[in-house]
Amino acid sequence: MLFLWLKAFHIIAVVAWMAVLFYLPRLFVYHADAKVGSETSETFKVMERRLYRAIGGPASGATWILGLWLAYELDAWSQPWLHAKLLLVVLMTGFHHFCGATVKRFAADKNTRPARFYRIVNEVPTILLIGIVILVVVKPF
Repeated sequence: MLFLWLKAFHIIAVVAWMAVLFYLPRLFVYHADAKVGSETSETFKVMERRLYRAIGGPASGATWILGLWLAYELDAWSQPWLHAKLLLVVLMTGFHHFCGATVKRFAADKNTRPARFYRIVNEVPTILLIGIVILVVVKPF
């Protein structure tokens, strides 16, 4: 029964984390087009900071803790699909930290990247998520 509770809360944490990683780059797209110092820019700063810190941090931490606990419960450490999944989750974590650095850049009014850049990087978590879900559900190797 513990395993099912762990899995349920892991999925909840993943959904919350992915919501942050999908939405933050979209905010960056609009923020990049906002005039520095404008009311709109200041509103984006608050939204980005709260989203990243209040939801993103706890959700990513819970995802990692619960995921590693599930791997332990499954005794899946020798499974190649888990190694591949962990690699993709490490990349997702790197993207998460990229978003955190971007939040700080915007907060300091030091963003130099155009909105188009953020439109493109917005696809990164989608691609990683597809790979992770396929590895977990299909376990191709």
